[in-house]
Amino acid sequence: MNQVMKRFSQLVVVLCFSSTFVSQVVPHAGSVRKGHLVMSRAEYLDRAKAIWEAQMVGQLTGLLFEHRPASVLSDTPLVRGDGFAETDDDYYYEMVAIRAFEKYGINLTVEQLGAQWLENSAGSYGSSRETLALLKRGIKPPDTGNPRYNRLWWTIGPEFSSDVYGTLSPGMPNVAAGMARRLTHINGYAEGTDGAVFISGMISLGFVESDTKQIVRKAASLISPLSPYRQCLDMVISMAEAGKQPSEIFRVINERWGIEYPATNNAVLNGGIVATSVWFGNGNFLQTENLAYTAADFADTDCNGANAGSVVGAMHGTAALPAEVVASFNDRVSGATMGGVALTPPVDESISALAERTAIIGEKMLLAHGAKLEGENLVIPIEQPVTQEPELFKLSDFTKMWNPDWSLERAGFGGGGGGIRGIRGATYLDGDVLSIFPRDEVRGALLRQTVQLGDSPSLSFDAGVDPGKTWHLQIFVNNDKVLDKLIEGPPATHVTAGPPPIHAKGTPPPEPKVDPSERHWEQIHLDLSAYKKKSVVIRLYDLILVPGHEAGSSYWKKLQIQ
Repeated sequence: MNQVMKRFSQLVVVLCFSSTFVSQVVPHAGSVRKGHLVMSRAEYLDRAKAIWEAQMVGQLTGLLFEHRPASVLSDTPLVRGDGFAETDDDYYYEMVAIRAFEKYGINLTVEQLGAQWLENSAGSYGSSRETLALLKRGIKPPDTGNPRYNRLWWTIGPEFSSDVYGTLSPGMPNVAAGMARRLTHINGYAEGTDGAVFISGMISLGFVESDTKQIVRKAASLISPLSPYRQCLDMVISMAEAGKQPSEIFRVINERWGIEYPATNNAVLNGGIVATSVWFGNGNFLQTENLAYTAADFADTDCNGANAGSVVGAMHGTAALPAEVVASFNDRVSGATMGGVALTPPVDESISALAERTAIIGEKMLLAHGAKLEGENLVIPIEQPVTQEPELFKLSDFTKMWNPDWSLERAGFGGGGGGIRGIRGATYLDGDVLSIFPRDEVRGALLRQTVQLGDSPSLSFDAGVDPGKTWHLQIFVNNDKVLDKLIEGPPATHVTAGPPPIHAKGTPPPEPKVDPSERHWEQIHLDLSAYKKKSVVIRLYDLILVPGHEAGSSYWKKLQIQ
């Protein structure tokens, strides 16, 4: 029996306590006094444990809907563990971060975290998979998350692995957000790390705020309004404040941001789902989780359930979690592989001990940032969120790294390993090769340059295409079409019949990358002597609506005008 069917066979309807949790919210045990959070060590440990367990509970049921149609039940049955919580990327990279803090201290650098990732074989899916491959090639963080090297920099990896930074800095959202931005550059950038700032900020604020609306508002304010991620959060907040219901908000943000970022593991839309779930969940674990599970078809639902649930854990501790599901873990997290990657060493740990180690590091972090220990109580100065400087990257920025003489217009994020198989292309930079996939399939993408030509001008470049794919190249000089050509790949050597197989995490395995050596290249050379000594506008179009052909990325290298 495969893993997914086994999970379905273990569904547990939690009706015995769901009605209680709908109407009851467990109060904070810590107290706010004169701008300080006063929290006992025991309470801090309990909430740290709750954050770990909430991720595990939220992820376990959420993976049934990950990159699939959403749940339509208002009371989605929860899944029990198999006597342990199976290791998952929603919390494994955070476990690796705890090991790195223990080894290198609370001033951990992203380079040191990268060494820990290599040691522990962290990086199984998405941008994290890209990071592990880059680390093995000798690329060092933070370059491993930079768009120059990581083609999935805008996806959810930083977002779902940032809960730990909020856990280590209760009541200090700026400390949490600073750590999150700096350290999640290991596997993301801009929108990707904005997600890390938001999630870590919400968890930090969850220790001091009892109103989930305030948690979302304040955590959103950590991110620059110039960021697409912040703009999605602002849509959520403005619609919620206008009285819109969660279902309408989910629909609107999905239509707006899911089209912009079609990969199902994009950070922006999934961050909006988490924000909406927390806002309307009102600190109630089951209510929050059910919102995340029903939010959107083909979303990264297990990550969203884990992130949203961990905010409730930060607010209310272990008493707020479904006791029967937590008990099914037997206080263990275990796993030898993840996404086909052998973990080094295999995981077999006590969740309680993991929480204790987290609290030890967190206490050191707090004391280093102005907190005091009075007996067994931590007295923590509460920070008001400060908006970070914007971290922005546009797809058009790729030409600045590749060939700054050219501008790139109408490129789209696409996918290509972005959560679900079959997305036809993506825009990214791989060495000296620029991959482009249009945002608008009707109008295509284009490279443009205005240039003063010399006495013997020419245009040359190499145009590439993957096996089984085709794109339509058109070149204009001023308004004259000087080339109209299909760039066609050879027949694909692999054909997948039927739906893709399911691996242990409950999702299709990553779509195999085409070996660049199999890519078909054509040398394009145009004599432009008819335009010598003229100032001209040169436009190179990447069009993908070719009847009878399957679209794919266009690849460009050695683009130059003589």
